Order: sequence, then C-alpha cells, then structure tokens
Amino acid sequence: MPHGPAEVGVGPWVGAWPEGEQYDERLLAEGDRRNVVDRYRYWTLEAIVADLDTRRHDFHVAIENWQHDFNIGTIVRTANAFLAREVHIVGRRRWNRRGAMVTDRYQHIRHHETPEDLAGYLHDQGVVLLGVDNLPGSRSIEAMELPRRCALLFGQEGPGLSEQAREACDGTFSIAQFGSTRSINASAAAAIAMHTWVRQHADLAAEHSWRG
Repeated sequence: MPHGPAEVGVGPWVGAWPEGEQYDERLLAEGDRRNVVDRYRYWTLEAIVADLDTRRHDFHVAIENWQHDFNIGTIVRTANAFLAREVHIVGRRRWNRRGAMVTDRYQHIRHHETPEDLAGYLHDQGVVLLGVDNLPGSRSIEAMELPRRCALLFGQEGPGLSEQAREACDGTFSIAQFGSTRSINASAAAAIAMHTWVRQHADLAAEHSWRG
C-alpha cells in the first residue's frame, strides 16, 4: 500500500496546448495543483470567476465580524461550494481567512460597517435579510420556504447575532436540535441553511451541479 498524501491536481499538460483565453500558460507548463473541479483545470483565476458569475445563485451570505472567528473562513468556503451570489462581512474589515482555503478568491466579498448598512444595501436590490438565531420567535427552517432572493446572516460563534443585527433583519429562523447542547457550530449552521436554499431553489439536474 502506498504511504503519504495522494497527489493533488494534475501535472503539466501533455501534448499540444489547448487554445483559449481561459487557459493559464504557467499552469499548462507546470501543472495545476489547486483545489478546483476538473472543469477549471489550467484555467486562470479570472476566467474561473467570470464563468462562475454566469450562474451564481440568488442567495447571499453575511457574517458578523466582531471577533477573530475561525468560522468566518469556513463559512466563506461553504458559500463558494454552494455558489452564493455575494459574501458580506459586517463589522471589522479584517477577518480570519485561514478556513476559507483560498476560496475567497472566487467569491465577491463586500464589507459593511454595520448591520444597518448591510440591510440598506440588500434592500436596494430587493433582497430579504434573514438572520440565523435560535431565540424565541424564530421560524423553523425545516418548515419554511426560503425566499429565492435572500441573504443569510450569521453571528459569531458563542454570542450569535448581535442586537443590532436582529433589529436589521427582516426575520429570523432557527435549526431544529434534539440534543443537550444549546447551539450548533456557526459554520455547521451556515452549511445547513445554504443547503436548504439549494434544495428548494437550485437546478439540481443541471450539468453544473458537481458531484465528485
């Protein structure tokens, strides 16, 4: 049995190089070791983003950033996997990118000083702002139809949504739990919420649904 990590990506292109502006000559010559699906092998970053822009989904993801939370990067990575239209960082401009695993390069990321600024930006585009919070009065995500044009706002690990964020939201929803803990991890909650939108609105039969 072989030992050590499996080789990531592909090596240099063998044979005559393909033609097209989407290809990166350095990657063709040296190999492409990035964590991208086969469709985008040897493509430039700009070409990948441009192609993603032609089919992004109608939901946005927003994260409050009041402390240096590792979950922010993980949520951005999940937003890339489910192809969110935009990712919004509310609060501090600098955020922990480690968990994003460079997927933030493929997303459009906006910064907003306050939740009110975020809500104003979204409402100008006809986007509903929904917060994820397990407080009394929150609707059950399992029993609701998410709006097609919506933004999912997540708070920090531990405190959850700030008071200002709750007031700025058009509504809040919670995720059903059955164990002893009061809440689940913020990045896990984000993945559940985004996947709920995908199940309700995405074209799962399309050829752009990657399944490994």
